Amino acid sequence: MLTCVIRYHIDPTKREEFAHYARNWGEAIPRCGADLIGYYAPHEGSSTLAYGIYNIPSLAAYEAYRGRLADDPLGRENYEFAQRERFLLREDRIFLKLVSGGG
Repeated sequence: MLTCVIRYHIDPTKREEFAHYARNWGEAIPRCGADLIGYYAPHEGSSTLAYGIYNIPSLAAYEAYRGRLADDPLGRENYEFAQRERFLLREDRIFLKLVSGGG
């Protein structure tokens, strides 16, 4: 199992737009085959960092999931919303593997 952590740098004046984006992914991501842990928006401290976290069985499963997400109507709508509203300034993605033996 891999955990994908997406770190977003967001426009701090568009936090509501990010929240809308996150809620949409809350529907589309599980429907397309990933185990969504959640989306996290700034609360205290940095006002520009936000995170999306989900689990996926493998990189091959990730590629199939991305294809389904691109074909999903809400997924397409969300991609377009982010481009139109320009609240995402940067997006970094990393895949992590649990090595501590917990969980």
